[in-house]
Parts: sequence; structure tokens; C-alpha cells
Amino acid sequence: MGDIIRSDINEEWAHSGIVEAGDFVFVSYCVGNIGQPIEDQINGAFDHLSERLETIGLTLETVVKMDCLFRDVWNIPVMEKVIKERFHGKYPARKSLQTEFAHRGGQEGLQFQLDAIAYRN
Repeated sequence: MGDIIRSDINEEWAHSGIVEAGDFVFVSYCVGNIGQPIEDQINGAFDHLSERLETIGLTLETVVKMDCLFRDVWNIPVMEKVIKERFHGKYPARKSLQTEFAHRGGQEGLQFQLDAIAYRN
């Protein structure tokens, strides 16, 4: 196995947004459009994921696994609609969880976040 490459580093939070390890790429804390309606936040998170993947030459099509975090898990059908629009039948494995986000804005703030694993072949 080659080197582990860490990028999109946030020293304040002590985390790497992207970690490349062998053929796998781990992308964490994808969010967007915080404070907007849930569908906008889900699209914003996928935009964030896509932008991060593009920095290392990958696309959404390379995503093999996602962990999707919701403030209200009953919004899963909204996410499924967005996934159908963005992945065109090439769906990653996924898990959905409900959580209280430790984020400013409370219930009117962050509603959705995703982490992903992509495969580079």
C-alpha cells in the first residue's frame, strides 16, 4: 500500500475532509445550504461531495458507500429523490441515521450531512 494522503484539513476541528488510502477515498462532513429547506441542504451536501471528489479526479459515480445523517430521519424520501437524480441507477450502499447535530443554528440550522467512501480503480 502506498502513502496515505490527507487533504482538505481543518486544524481547528482536527480532521481531514479527504483521506486517500490505497484505492479507497474517505470523504467526511459534506454539508451545504445550511438553514435552507431540507431538499436544498441535501443537494448542497451532494454538491460539496462532488466538488471534493473533483479535486482528486473522481466523480459521484465512484462513490460506493455513504453514511447519511439527518436531524429528522423521516426526510429519507427527500434524499432518495435526490440520489435518483444524481446517481442515475448507479447507487452506492448507504446507511441513514438520525442525530442531534452539534452545530450552531439548532433545529433551524444543519439538517443533513453525509460522509462517503469512493473507489479509485
